[in-house]
Amino acid sequence: MDWRDWELFCEVVQHGGFSAAARVLGHPKSTLSAAVQRLESNLGLRLIERTTRHLRLTDAGDTIYQRVKPLFIALHNTHGEALAMSGAISGTLRIKSPYEFGAHHAGPVACALMERYPDLTVRIDVEHDIVSPVAENYDIVFAMLEAPLPPTGIVIRRVSSLERGLYAAPALLEKFGEPRTLEQLARLPVLTGPSDAPWALTTPEGVSEHLAVQKARLVSSNADIRLQAALAGLGVLRVTASFTAAAVASGLLRRLLPDHVCEPLNVHALLPARQFVPAKVRCFLDALEAHGRAAEDAR
Repeated sequence: MDWRDWELFCEVVQHGGFSAAARVLGHPKSTLSAAVQRLESNLGLRLIERTTRHLRLTDAGDTIYQRVKPLFIALHNTHGEALAMSGAISGTLRIKSPYEFGAHHAGPVACALMERYPDLTVRIDVEHDIVSPVAENYDIVFAMLEAPLPPTGIVIRRVSSLERGLYAAPALLEKFGEPRTLEQLARLPVLTGPSDAPWALTTPEGVSEHLAVQKARLVSSNADIRLQAALAGLGVLRVTASFTAAAVASGLLRRLLPDHVCEPLNVHALLPARQFVPAKVRCFLDALEAHGRAAEDAR
């Protein structure tokens, strides 16, 4: 019995089809199709109904997937725990991160580690939604938590607090005037994320104030899309200082109300709740901390 066929069947189901699974795994679509066909032949069961537009599990396929998928998750976890005990920096490190943090923090750290450890492979999925690292089989899920998560059995570790600011293009300021107070700022269009609460700022006198953002000109979970809109003069952007450093240096964006302090972006690492943390995870988090310290020293 080839258990790899069982695992590839689970991957096809998890990713919603042969093409998507092939892209993620880096295998030819024909390899996945052949694996599922062999499994169906060996079991004498039809597991997947194939159409030109989507994939649908049969009742037997759904039952087998629900029972078998947790076994492969446990197997990969056990493998990771064994690597943690051996101290080897190898295998695949699976990370999920919002774009802003992934592009300017997780990404550079991953590249540095891959150069240092040739047996390490890194997969970074860029999405804004918070998911369980256990259910989605990630080693690390980076999340910006505005409120505590309900008890889920996962480990939550704060890893970074990033400076944020308010930025706008000169064209927008020529049209509306550069704001000197929060009241003047409120007259400008804003660019927000879908889960943004009112933007919190602390005045030079130490007073906490909030800017309503319900009537945003653009709403997107992708910070790069919001940055593009800001560069086009479409609104005020609240984002980490590192994300706009190049645009500010070149004069394409200007920081607004620099004497006000924006609420920082607090980043947390969600880790599977298991006794042994793989060496690759410990190594990545340590390197991320060093990356943050270096960025602070550079300012």
